[in-house]
Amino acid sequence: MQAKENNQNLKRYTIITAMDNEAGVLSQLAHLFSRKGYNIETIAAGWTVDQNVTRFTIEIYSDEARIKLLCSQLRKLVPIHYVEILEPSKSIRRELMLVRVKAADRASRNEIIQIGNIFRGSVIDITPDSITLSVTGDDQKTAAFESLLKEFGIIDLARTGIVAMERGEM
Repeated sequence: MQAKENNQNLKRYTIITAMDNEAGVLSQLAHLFSRKGYNIETIAAGWTVDQNVTRFTIEIYSDEARIKLLCSQLRKLVPIHYVEILEPSKSIRRELMLVRVKAADRASRNEIIQIGNIFRGSVIDITPDSITLSVTGDDQKTAAFESLLKEFGIIDLARTGIVAMERGEM
């Protein structure tokens, strides 16, 4: 598959799928995606209302024809319950980001905390040399938050990947 920057026909797709919560299902998903030449941009997984079912939110770059083919192949996997492509305008997408930032003095700590407050973030940990914050939001919010904290010196950063669902009742 061509790099996303080099192909104007590619766009980001969010696929949600539910599978039996059993050993090997992630391996089956990953194998199908790699066999078809896809790079998974983000993947998040967790229980649903039923702890016997795991819901996966997967984001990839593709064109429309290939994404439909991929979803039809996903539907053929044995432990699958459903597969959906989410429309961005009809869905809610969020990601959790944890970031540890250098904060050697009081002024830096205060400014970092203020930035966190603006983004509705939370201070998770504070030491004499660093602050760890969490923020939840869409791609633009987390990117803006990260960008503002770079000037302080990001020590470590962890992201969950996107979780998503349709708005309203299905």
